[in-house]
Amino acid sequence: MVKTVIEVGERRTPAECESMADVRQGVDALDRALVALLTERQGYMDAAARIKADRSKVFDRARIEDVVEKVKAAARESGLSEAIAEPVWRLLIDRCIAYEYESWDRTKG
Repeated sequence: MVKTVIEVGERRTPAECESMADVRQGVDALDRALVALLTERQGYMDAAARIKADRSKVFDRARIEDVVEKVKAAARESGLSEAIAEPVWRLLIDRCIAYEYESWDRTKG
């Protein structure tokens, strides 16, 4: 198994920020890392589309709720507001499902 390491880039911690430039540098570094992680997540949607034999298997309500519950638990553990985590992940899941449908259609349609 290959382990991917995402570099975030040099930045101050939020507690160390002394200016808006510091804050912006931190946010920009994190945004670049999030894009890299989302690109990898998108790759898993391509893999799922390749693996699923039936297009009707793309949408799985039970899996969606399982993912959201796991994210909410991780948010609680890490101190991320669930008011941020849940809607962000629900939108992410929605867009990933749409992408997976497109990927499925591209490869099997």
